Amino acid sequence: MSELAGLRWNDVHPDSITVDERYCRGDWGTPKSEASNATIGVKRCVIERIHRLKLLTVEVRAGRALRKYRVVKSCGSDDLVFQSVKDGKPIRDNNILCRFIKPAARGLGLPWVNWRCLRTSHATWLKLAGADVKDAQAQMRHTMASRTLDIYQQFVPESQKRVVEKLGEKRQIGQRVN
Repeated sequence: MSELAGLRWNDVHPDSITVDERYCRGDWGTPKSEASNATIGVKRCVIERIHRLKLLTVEVRAGRALRKYRVVKSCGSDDLVFQSVKDGKPIRDNNILCRFIKPAARGLGLPWVNWRCLRTSHATWLKLAGADVKDAQAQMRHTMASRTLDIYQQFVPESQKRVVEKLGEKRQIGQRVN
């Protein structure tokens, strides 16, 4: 989350995002580990959605008045992607979650999300997509593959069932060859 809060426009590329800075409750710093300081592949549609933030406005109640603010105050290369709507300063982690992530999740029919479940879901989807653990480790920017396996990737019964069926198909092919 702190790396998302520290994301700048020059970190957003056509098919990837570079994580090289973090912002957490007033403090700037580097990512937690060397593995965390990385460029990761991202689908083009995600990059397009990030760039659409430049076009969005939000309505904020101020007493009886309703004020409209641009979501992105300025989008120079060193400006933050997720900015305070009032002054363009770093946005708080809870505001990113409440203003962007939770509404998007509700739009997808997900009633509840937090930062941890997003990371766990991503790791599990990588597994379901066929990524080996080293690919998932790199995408998650973990120092050790065991963290990806033991903490983030979840057991999915449907996946296990597909693997068992594939194994059965291979066994039948092997029996025909013999």
